[in-house]
Amino acid sequence: MKVPIIMLGSVSELQGYIDKTQLTEDLGGTLDYCHNRWLSRRTAIEGFAQKVKQTAQILQSFGTELAETELPSDVQSTSSLLATHTEKKDKMKEDIRLAVEQGDDILGSITQPVTENPEYKLNQDQLDNQTTVERLLAQLHETETAFDEFWIKHQQKLEQCLHLRNFEQNFREVKAALDIVSERLSAFTDVGNSCSHVEHILKDLANFEEKSHETVAKARMLASEGDAFIQSNHYAMDSIIPKCSELHHLCDAFTTETERRRNLLNKSLELHGILEKSMKWCDEGIYLLASQPVDKCQSQDGAESALQEIEKFLDTGAGNKIKELNKIYREYEHILSEDLKEHVQKVFQKQESMEEMFQKRQVSLKKLAAKQTRPVQPVAPRPEAFVKSPCTSPGLQSEYGSSSESSALRRVNYRRGKSEMTELHQSRGGSAMDDEENLAVLRQHVINELIETERAYVEELLCVLEGYAAEMDNPLMAHLISPELQNKKDILFGNMEEIYHFHNRIFLRELENYIEYPELVGRCFLDQMEDFQIYEKYCQNKPRSESLWRQFSDSVFFQECQRKLDHKLSLDSYLLKPVQRITKYQLLLKEMLKYSKNCEGAEDLQEALTSILGILKAVNDSMHQIAITGYDGNLSELGKLLMQGSFNVWTDHKKGHSKVKDLARFKPMQRHLFLHEKAVLFCKKREENGEGYEKAPSYSYKHSLNMAAVGITENVKGDAKKFEIWYNAREEVYIIQAPTPEVKATWVNEIRKVLTSQLQACREASQHRTLEQTQSLPLPASSCTSPSQNHIRNTKKMEEKKADLTSQEVYGITAAPKYPEKGKGWSKTSHSLDASEENDGWSSAEDPLNSSDAEEDGGGGGSEMKLTPGKYTVVTDYEKGVAEEFTVKSGDLVQLIREGEDGLWYVKNLSTGRDGWIPASNLLMLIGNSKSAQSLSSSESGTASSTLSTSSSCSDSCNVSSTSFSDIKG
Repeated sequence: MKVPIIMLGSVSELQGYIDKTQLTEDLGGTLDYCHNRWLSRRTAIEGFAQKVKQTAQILQSFGTELAETELPSDVQSTSSLLATHTEKKDKMKEDIRLAVEQGDDILGSITQPVTENPEYKLNQDQLDNQTTVERLLAQLHETETAFDEFWIKHQQKLEQCLHLRNFEQNFREVKAALDIVSERLSAFTDVGNSCSHVEHILKDLANFEEKSHETVAKARMLASEGDAFIQSNHYAMDSIIPKCSELHHLCDAFTTETERRRNLLNKSLELHGILEKSMKWCDEGIYLLASQPVDKCQSQDGAESALQEIEKFLDTGAGNKIKELNKIYREYEHILSEDLKEHVQKVFQKQESMEEMFQKRQVSLKKLAAKQTRPVQPVAPRPEAFVKSPCTSPGLQSEYGSSSESSALRRVNYRRGKSEMTELHQSRGGSAMDDEENLAVLRQHVINELIETERAYVEELLCVLEGYAAEMDNPLMAHLISPELQNKKDILFGNMEEIYHFHNRIFLRELENYIEYPELVGRCFLDQMEDFQIYEKYCQNKPRSESLWRQFSDSVFFQECQRKLDHKLSLDSYLLKPVQRITKYQLLLKEMLKYSKNCEGAEDLQEALTSILGILKAVNDSMHQIAITGYDGNLSELGKLLMQGSFNVWTDHKKGHSKVKDLARFKPMQRHLFLHEKAVLFCKKREENGEGYEKAPSYSYKHSLNMAAVGITENVKGDAKKFEIWYNAREEVYIIQAPTPEVKATWVNEIRKVLTSQLQACREASQHRTLEQTQSLPLPASSCTSPSQNHIRNTKKMEEKKADLTSQEVYGITAAPKYPEKGKGWSKTSHSLDASEENDGWSSAEDPLNSSDAEEDGGGGGSEMKLTPGKYTVVTDYEKGVAEEFTVKSGDLVQLIREGEDGLWYVKNLSTGRDGWIPASNLLMLIGNSKSAQSLSSSESGTASSTLSTSSSCSDSCNVSSTSFSDIKG
């Protein structure tokens, strides 16, 4: 087929062949068509179609992934999964949004001519493109809608899963907390042993309930949350319903059990109130019986008055006593434990015993009142009077009647008098028995008060330790404690925990063992006396505790603790409880001793009272000791603190200017003395300004004296309150004036004990050395005893003597030496202030029995008197024997039995029963010139003066005492 080809040279020629409507605008026609635009539009439509297809595939794939995802089993995984899926969903939604924008742009470009010119008509190609784009957009919208619906379901499921996991986790936590509070609630089994104890338990229960309220509220809120899940058709309803039921059950059970425990405690409080009212009524009755003096009740008015008092008191029993024991058992059956039931029985028995005592007293008083109303009967003369009378005058016969009538009358009067006397004796005997019963009841009252207050004391200590001390370590309370208060619990509370454990674990339990034997409670105190020393440590720390409390008393921490404990008093009042308690014991012991003077345990009670007072004194002394300032050494190295007190002190020293000495005599110094075992300290008392313990005085250290070089003179002329303490053979003399003669006597006795113990230690060392030296020397032979037997006997005697040294104290008494030697014999009393100061000189430096002066006095008359067997009176003390420590004292009666070899006499001390060998020269000194020789005195006033001094050192004294046998003989 041949197609004609026409070559055109211009557009106009083309228009000649083709109509303008079929030509595009660039060829001069009117046809709206651009090929480039068509290509670009077609390309855009095909790209959009591909985009829609890919989006649909991605959404379908994502939906499949979501549908196949397993739900996690924990909160964190569920939250992470929900966040991941939400992020992917948001990305998909963003892609869809972009695709929709792309389709809208393509559709807008297609319909743009119509938008610009409403009369414009799209050609077929444009219409086809418009239809294609609209169809793709509709498909995209449908895909997006389907995905949104799927996502809503998937998201809801994930959110429900997350809620479920949160619910399950909270359920586990709340259930664990409920189990803990339920377990703690189950520990409230104690119904108390007194009203105060029950009230304390009720407060604890209320505090516990308040603290547990938050846990129960969380449980109920969680249960309500679970109910809401069930109402919203949660997919895991089968798992939520049992948990909600369990939470409701636990909360209701806790509330019910708490209310039940509270009701039981209220019943217990009611029962203990009844018991305490009954006990109080019994105690008042007992005091009433004890307060009625027996002598006043012998008169009619006194008996009637006592009866009225008893009847008036018994009328008050209607509202106070227990009427029916079985009714109490029935009404309080649920709280009656074995111990409480036993307590109820004891109270009821006490009530019955008291009522029985009242009945006996009423009977006795009624008898006494009735006796006073009887008419006075005439008493006939004694039968002996009628027998002795030789005849009877008519007047007498008419007055008394016949002899038979008189005899009958006499018999009646005699029987009546005898009956009245018998009743009177029975009444008095009954009164004595009543008095003993009253004392027993009073003892029981004291032991009850002791035990009840001890229990309350233990509870108060525990309350402080748990409510304050433990809270200082509680992390939840740390924000309330200021930094300055942290780590200072030991300062604030001292050793209160140690005190609590002692009383709770040991002392209270021991006290309860004596409730049936109150008069023996002194033994309980004596057995635990060493443990009471812990109070000294607490009291010594009290000033630091008091100072710390004043700094932080306004702390929010202490206020919060006080609020939780519901205490009306602040902490400082409870920190004072141990100090108050240790002082309370001596008052209770005094009361018990007053009612137990004729009982078995009276001696133990007295000893316990003395020991407690000693502890109080030691505590008081230690409080003063810790206030000493300026002492460079260690006070503990000075030994036990024995005494402390304030005195006026004058000084009189050999060394120094005479004017200073004269001034010192007339101007006393105020000094506070501390007597230790090894030294006496002189301090100046300084009052401090402040409050509480800060107001306590301090003591500025001035100087001290070593007790090894100290002596005392007990009496100073002109003042019964003065005594002397002198140092280094009176180189330093301190005249001490006590506040009272009694204080002086106490100090002198205590110093004497210290010096005596030092001398005793020196003597023991000396005697031990002498024993070692003399054991190897031969003893004088006896005509009836072999040397070996004599040695065995003497050795045995030496051992017995050594064992007795600790219990026997001997002080040498001898005449004042004419020529005293330094370090020996009596102290140089010529330096005392007046003659009376030479009396009663005590020191532990010089042993007069071992001095040369004593030997000179003894040997002075040895050649003028011949010793013969017989009985003699010792005029001076002697402590040395041969191969044994034979001792005689001034005034002892001794018997000279026989003379042995080497000038030794075998002597028996008839006063002590001991015997031994004594050199004749020493014996002459001991017995003087006659058998009735009197002991000599060392002072002008006749007062015995004994010196015990260690001023020349203990070792020198011991060396002097260890003179060998050969020296004695020479």
